[in-house]
Amino acid sequence: MDVRIEILTLFPEMFDIFNHSIIGRAIEKEILNINTINIRDFTLDKHRKVDDYPYGGGAGMVMAAQPIVDSIDHVKKTNKGKVIFLGPRGKTFNQQMAKELSKEKELIFLCGHYEGIDERVYKHIDLEISLGDFVLTGGEMACIPIIDSICRLVPGVLGKSESFMEESFYEGVLEYPQYTRPEDFRGEKVPDIIISGHHENIRKWRRRESLKITMERRPDLFEKLNLTEEDKKLLKEINKKL
Repeated sequence: MDVRIEILTLFPEMFDIFNHSIIGRAIEKEILNINTINIRDFTLDKHRKVDDYPYGGGAGMVMAAQPIVDSIDHVKKTNKGKVIFLGPRGKTFNQQMAKELSKEKELIFLCGHYEGIDERVYKHIDLEISLGDFVLTGGEMACIPIIDSICRLVPGVLGKSESFMEESFYEGVLEYPQYTRPEDFRGEKVPDIIISGHHENIRKWRRRESLKITMERRPDLFEKLNLTEEDKKLLKEINKKL
């Protein structure tokens, strides 16, 4: 088994999605081992409650420390990985973070709910991650894309045809335009250069288009690029056409 992931959640069924497609195949091949643990199974409350009203008043409910910490302690017996909490205080997730976490052999994800978690849980957390500056109904919604992003970087998870698609984004630029059959669809034709068979011209065209798309749609990414001499020449061609 290459990578073991435990997910602490109130809704284990939401993670059935990992039984399908690329991640599902990796699980079948035993490259990945993804397990869900229901936090409710660790509550001492006879009604299986895991939340309570916040001290000092306020709207909403707060997840109690006891069931969360007990579930973490339980998982730690077989998984010594970092405990990652999906919460609003965390660092914003990005591709670099995905690369770093994909090198870990064991990981534990904690999905929060309601108005948050008891502050005393934080000393049991190694890393907090946020998906972005917007509100979700629960940590599960953030956990799914984050785990997917990490797992697809684990060696053996992606096939050759799938991994090729990632190369340009790893370089910090957005993907170039892609086309498939038919050559002419409702009067819109595939660019001649793509079907020319001239591999070097195709490579340059793709790089130029990637630079153009990144510059137009993600200037924040574009500003961080370390442009090569070829990139600079391609940008001059782009600017001439603008």
